[in-house]
Amino acid sequence: MRQKFGNVGAAGVVILAIALGGCTAGQWSDNPSASSSAPVNEQAASVDLPRSKRGNPPFYEVYGVRYSVMQSSAGYREKGVASWYGKKFHGRDTSSGERYNMYAMTAAHKTLPLPTNVRVTNLETGKSIIVRVNDRGPFVKNRIIDLSYSAAHALDVVANGTAMVEVVALNGSNNNPSTAQSASKTRSYANNANDMYLQVGAFGDLGNAQKLADQLTRNGIANVQVRESNGESPTLYRVRVGPVSSVGEYDRLAQQVERLQVAKTHLVVESDG
Repeated sequence: MRQKFGNVGAAGVVILAIALGGCTAGQWSDNPSASSSAPVNEQAASVDLPRSKRGNPPFYEVYGVRYSVMQSSAGYREKGVASWYGKKFHGRDTSSGERYNMYAMTAAHKTLPLPTNVRVTNLETGKSIIVRVNDRGPFVKNRIIDLSYSAAHALDVVANGTAMVEVVALNGSNNNPSTAQSASKTRSYANNANDMYLQVGAFGDLGNAQKLADQLTRNGIANVQVRESNGESPTLYRVRVGPVSSVGEYDRLAQQVERLQVAKTHLVVESDG
């Protein structure tokens, strides 16, 4: 179920142009020694991590379901099913922009800020590991975390493909300098390194893009822009509205555009960096 749409991670399918995978359990007999990219102990893992420039939009949508990215991982603790992903995605970009390394101690999560260090405990065996969440997923019902191959192997998940686990965040103020406000609430997107836009269309012809932009403007929609792609072949001209300051404003704009019979819109988050 893992595909790549725009800037999605190794783990993910996302209906946005930036950050974000469905879970796939797989098996193969290879068993190299794991190379860890996560801290080896909880003291090291508890150090606050800078929020990555990619993979942390205020929300994103997959298969018609909206996920709100948590502003802070402080206090996060959840029990559920873990799965894993491996060879098929080795070397692909994750949602945070890192390359997925199936031999590193990493994981994918739907809503934790990227990156976040977590302790994952196999509830059947009592075995625990520390992994760094750097990707989005899993998008299969009842699964809460997708482990890298080495992480799954260390936690005895590979053989069965899934396991009941507890996931506990080890660093918590890492991800928003302002507040640990509930991710379910409508909020301003306070990360100044990024801007949110409603993308309305993408065209190979500048004239068609400008025609749509003019239609939106005539119907009272402000801040319509036509952006030319950089370095893409063929060149694309993207029609965007924004930047917008909150999820609520985004939703209102999307509804306004939909009334003009322009239904295929999605969120884009741009980084200044």
